[in-house]
Amino acid sequence: MQPERFAIEIPQARLDDLQRRLAQTAWAPEIANADWRYGTSGRYLRELVGYWRDGYDWRAHEKAMNAHEHWRVTVDGVPIHFLRVPGQGPAPIPLVLTHGWPWTFWDFRKVLGPLSDPAAHGGDPRDAFELIVPSLPGYAFSTPLEKTGVNWCSTADLWLKLMRDVLGFPRFAAHGGDWGALVTLQLGYKYPEALIGIHSTHGFPLPPFQGERPWSMAEAAAALTAGTTDHAAALEWEKRFVSHVAVHMLDPQTLAFALHDSPVGLASWLVERRRSWSDCGGDVERRFSKDDLLTAISLYWLTDSFASSIRYYAEAPNAGWKPLRDTQPAIPTPTGLSLFRPDLPPGPREWMKGYFDLRLLREHDSGGHFAPAESPEAVITDLRDTFRPLR
Repeated sequence: MQPERFAIEIPQARLDDLQRRLAQTAWAPEIANADWRYGTSGRYLRELVGYWRDGYDWRAHEKAMNAHEHWRVTVDGVPIHFLRVPGQGPAPIPLVLTHGWPWTFWDFRKVLGPLSDPAAHGGDPRDAFELIVPSLPGYAFSTPLEKTGVNWCSTADLWLKLMRDVLGFPRFAAHGGDWGALVTLQLGYKYPEALIGIHSTHGFPLPPFQGERPWSMAEAAAALTAGTTDHAAALEWEKRFVSHVAVHMLDPQTLAFALHDSPVGLASWLVERRRSWSDCGGDVERRFSKDDLLTAISLYWLTDSFASSIRYYAEAPNAGWKPLRDTQPAIPTPTGLSLFRPDLPPGPREWMKGYFDLRLLREHDSGGHFAPAESPEAVITDLRDTFRPLR
């Protein structure tokens, strides 16, 4: 398990092929969809694709990514790519940052500098972290994934081996959102002796996606919104997430054949989620520039990773999660939670205080599902506040 340095160097032939495919798009007919009520707006998608063809510069973003150290290693037969940012301070805490779907490792780019080198960004050098930012198995450069059974639960085991056995950190901290939240919570649940603490932008009880209907967001909504009388809000929350969970879990390969072949189809699928899940008020570019959107989409397209990324959903019901203890708090690792109200389901959150060893629980009025990219200042502040007493 010896990691090797590498640089991101997409062959020019891949970029030329992308341009050819974009130029030859067969656009679907569309009726009365300017407000996105039937899905992605064709008017906006044509505008975005036009910029992808004539204005977007992949090489500039590739250069920005390559300003950081990139490494690859194989752990238990799974290829793992990770970005490493050395900490600048008297005693940096090693911190693994885990993304979700349809995120990439680059969604953490706005927090890398302030977390690793706080003094250079107006902070206290004693708050420094040594950052390890992996791509989830099957995502971006953690490819090709050629084995089944890799899910959020097994990824926590991989991360422990990456941090402890490959990189030599006997104890470390963890942060994540979306799938990354589940990986982080599982680390805190299963390996409290190895974790200094955990921090997440989503709080879930473990394990998710179980039962006879694991794809059902109605069951998830009922569990997360128990005690609320705001059924309309609960339904609206469910509608935001139900379509992708169902198809990714039940028919991932069917969808993969279509979107692996069409960059415009892939862009349509991914940008709709960015718009629906972010705190953008219906205008996705309030939170993500066209360059932000296209860099994320390009990372999926240029690494051929869409198919393996959504297979992560199909593997979730078979995670093999097992209860390890019957004590409170259920997750005994010191925990910080940063919750963003526009992304939260309605319902009480008192259960969190007994479920986690809570050291910080903070709710923010602004920010959505992609918190490190949407509200980096809040994530930076809350991470520092969570771990400062644990140093």
